[in-house]
Amino acid sequence: MQQTILVTGATGTVGREIIKQLSMQDVNVRAGVHSLIKGENLKRLPGVEIVEIDFNDPDSLHAAFTNIDRLMLITPLSEHQLEMARNLVSEAVKQEVKYIVRLSALGAGAEPGIQLGRWHREMERYVEESGIPFTILRPAGFMQNLVTFSAESIKQEGKFYMPVGEGKVSYIDTRDIASVAVEVLLSGEHSGKVYELTGPEALSHQEIAEVLGNATGKQIDFVDVPEEAARQAMLTHHTPAPIADALLELYAVYKTGKSSLVTDSVKEITGRAPHNFRQFASDYSGCF
Repeated sequence: MQQTILVTGATGTVGREIIKQLSMQDVNVRAGVHSLIKGENLKRLPGVEIVEIDFNDPDSLHAAFTNIDRLMLITPLSEHQLEMARNLVSEAVKQEVKYIVRLSALGAGAEPGIQLGRWHREMERYVEESGIPFTILRPAGFMQNLVTFSAESIKQEGKFYMPVGEGKVSYIDTRDIASVAVEVLLSGEHSGKVYELTGPEALSHQEIAEVLGNATGKQIDFVDVPEEAARQAMLTHHTPAPIADALLELYAVYKTGKSSLVTDSVKEITGRAPHNFRQFASDYSGCF
């Protein structure tokens, strides 16, 4: 009998890619979305069912989890993420889900760590204490975040802005996170494990600008900005203050070079080397 896998956060950068890759496997995929309209483009994928999840509505949660074997637990970065994760894990326990893969973040195990890491560690604990077999994935920052947050300024001005100085970061391509997640969800050989996932190299944002410039044939510059300017920009774009402050704390870690760790986990789990930044830039050059 085919397994049914529920992926929450299905319209996010990683969730969408996981669903795309799962749709090529012999499984039933249920895509949990906050809005059916946003999930519309996932309907075209074979074997994918779309279900709307309201984290505060028990009936909606019950329907989403009915007959689910495995859960890919992804929550968006929001002020309500702890409550969302708690409600999802609680429903997984009620409906006897057999396995949970949790998308966390690199640094979640650090003590005392930064706020983002502490939030992720708290959500990892919900999973660990559920009694359900689990695997935790802790990826580095996403290469695709450049598309999400910087493509517009690169297209309009040939520049992107972050308060990160010359610190190097081992960004990972979300396609590689998805490949690991699919392997872990389907193989059943990774229970109880925690994996730190990174790209194959750590680059400064000046180096990133150069690689993007070569891929697009445009002059692209990285501009290091003061923290307060970055904070104001986030608040102007309606980022809640606690989230903005947590991101600034992360960028301060980037600035020190403490996010330059490179691991071999992607290759060890999938058998394939992760995409390097040049491959990413080439594949996504049309976005910039």
